[in-house]
Amino acid sequence: MSQFEPPIYWNDHEDIAQKLYEKFGDDFPESKIYRVRFTDLLNWVLELPHFEGKKEESNEGHLEMIQSAWVYEWRDNQK
Repeated sequence: MSQFEPPIYWNDHEDIAQKLYEKFGDDFPESKIYRVRFTDLLNWVLELPHFEGKKEESNEGHLEMIQSAWVYEWRDNQK
């Protein structure tokens, strides 16, 4: 089944968080997500399918929002 997925950009924090959860699952619980280095997070985001943002468009604010959204995504999947 092929379905169209729209491109993802830096402002799509929740979409990025969902993709990170799909990629890493419970290997990254809340405590571990908050210890991820931003350099690693940046590279992981850039490698996501359908991510169209550019490395130079990233900033600390985006990475913090992605990190927080990833924690909420992880929490939502623990219920």
